Amino acid sequence: MFATGDFIEMPLITGVIFLMAGIITYLFPPKKINSFYGYRTSKSMRNHENWTFAQKYSSIKMIQTSLFLLVISCLGFFITFQHITQNSIAFVSITIGIVYMFFTTEKALKTKFPNS
Repeated sequence: MFATGDFIEMPLITGVIFLMAGIITYLFPPKKINSFYGYRTSKSMRNHENWTFAQKYSSIKMIQTSLFLLVISCLGFFITFQHITQNSIAFVSITIGIVYMFFTTEKALKTKFPNS
């Protein structure tokens, strides 16, 4: 018998965390550049305009990523794989989501603020 636990649980938990963090960051973005809370990269922390844009944009991307991960976790109810395949799919889907968030936000920052 094949287990569906990891295939469902890992993207589900990560998706829920990303959804909550994305909503919180969208509704309550950090007002000042800081090293504790918000989307923090060298490009986003370069100035206040970059910072404000990056907070809203990245929170939307985080919510999109959470929805992707939640859909992946739901697939575990309908598709069964061997345990190692489940773990691989879960890990790869989470990695793709994180790379998507950072890549699209950094690209948007570069496009919107080419000289900063």
